[in-house]
Amino acid sequence: EKAVADAKNGELLLLENVRFYKEEEKNVPEFAQKLAANADIYVNDAFGTAHRAHASTEGVTKFLKPSVAGFLLQKELDYLDGAVSNPKRPFAAIVGGSKVSSKITVIESLLAKVDVLIIGGGMVFT
Repeated sequence: EKAVADAKNGELLLLENVRFYKEEEKNVPEFAQKLAANADIYVNDAFGTAHRAHASTEGVTKFLKPSVAGFLLQKELDYLDGAVSNPKRPFAAIVGGSKVSSKITVIESLLAKVDVLIIGGGMVFT
């Protein structure tokens, strides 16, 4: 809070890595609100974490308006949309991870579009 108070107009502050706080993964609203308290807007530019409902990625959006996708995240989404909507053939998709329940709708959607679907990771055993 002192760093925020001491910041001059146009300066940027970077938070420490919050992934080691148990409240982060549990998306505890009070923790998200604390993270958001010293910010004006939220920009998510991390495609690799955008799917996680954690306090620093989803929770803060309830307290910060606007909450938007950054240019890099938008570029990734546009590319993915184009690759799936109008793919070069043959079209193969690889889906991995451990939580099959969170990927069922993705798999069902891909089945209608791909020539080959490869399942890897922990999902192979469920």
